[in-house]
Amino acid sequence: MSDVMIRVQHVFKSVTDSTGSLTILRDIDFSLAAGETAAIVGASGSGKSTLLSIIAGLDTPSQGTVLIGGVDLYQRTEDERAALRAEKVGFVFQSFQLLANLTALENVMLPLELAGRRDARAAATAMLERVGLGERLNSYPKVLSGGEQQRVALARAFVVRPAVLLADEPTGSLDFATGAKVMALMFELNRELGTTLVLVTHDLAIAERCERRITIEAGQVIDPALTPG
Repeated sequence: MSDVMIRVQHVFKSVTDSTGSLTILRDIDFSLAAGETAAIVGASGSGKSTLLSIIAGLDTPSQGTVLIGGVDLYQRTEDERAALRAEKVGFVFQSFQLLANLTALENVMLPLELAGRRDARAAATAMLERVGLGERLNSYPKVLSGGEQQRVALARAFVVRPAVLLADEPTGSLDFATGAKVMALMFELNRELGTTLVLVTHDLAIAERCERRITIEAGQVIDPALTPG
């Protein structure tokens, strides 16, 4: 088995409001190897997106921790977690999250520029060509279709060659045919770059394309085969 890339260790997440305490995640524990693909599935409100945010270091667990490439996220400061994300983690969101005032090329260049890469323009251009948008480099998001915007988002995520890619309902804003093309492209890029892919989806056909399925029900992993790995 390859080295462990993601280790989720006994993660709990609770929130408290005026009505009392609510446990969102309860003792989530699993590992994913480098290059492995996993789908997190479950009903709305089961805790899937919260778990993804904790894996990303964007949300803090009430108990437990997450290691990315052996680095304990929650023994690091917020700034250190941000630096780790910039270096190792790519994101794809349902709502694309492109910057409206930047062209497709500029959106994909941005993470490279933030990392100080001198080849940002060339690398971003090559990645946009790889996702079939070589003719749309200078187009702004508002003139791109949903499928084109999600391909820009894929290019932006993969251009830094991340060790981990996290995707939250990546086809949720797309029609079936467009979503299928985007997912085919995501899996192709994932294989080419050897990225560890974790995606949240309601689409069981997409989940079946992953090597692992992590089913969350009422905040717990219910598939015993996917508990400690």
